[in-house]
Amino acid sequence: MASFNVRPDIDAAAEKLSSTFGSKREIQRLPEVLWEGETVEMLATGIYGKGNGLLAMTSMRLIFLKHGVMSQQVEDFPYSKISSVQWSGGMLSGSLIVFASGNKAEIKQIPKADGKDFADRLRSHIATGAAPAPAAVAAPAAGAQQDVGSRLATLDQLRAAGAITDVEYQDRRTQILNSI
Repeated sequence: MASFNVRPDIDAAAEKLSSTFGSKREIQRLPEVLWEGETVEMLATGIYGKGNGLLAMTSMRLIFLKHGVMSQQVEDFPYSKISSVQWSGGMLSGSLIVFASGNKAEIKQIPKADGKDFADRLRSHIATGAAPAPAAVAAPAAGAQQDVGSRLATLDQLRAAGAITDVEYQDRRTQILNSI
């Protein structure tokens, strides 16, 4: 794979891509859209909205970046707002569907080699929630039961609405209960 020499975290994630076709400019421009202290964990290429771009999983959120000659597109999905993730793979590529705040975003033509791992890691992020701030770690667990209750209620609503499968429901329910 090509060497980008952008930033160590971005370079490491870019090296793992099966293809950088249509995303080289986005990899170079990714530091411009990252927040202070935000690191890139994983990258994938795909089509969303108006064209081919870069999907970046960071320590804080999921980002889709398209940086064309005539237009740019940045859309981000904070982990706390993502309720469900679906991956469907074909022979060579697949689609990642992200449900966030009642909206659905579909990123198509993600190389199959990257997509499944990306979806699994994203599910892990949303199941455990975003990394808590240091003050939240030190907070007493009094509100933890209410948080678990609201998470279980949300999970029940997602299953009732058909947004997640019964298997996803059971997996997430187990993860929530194990976090107590």
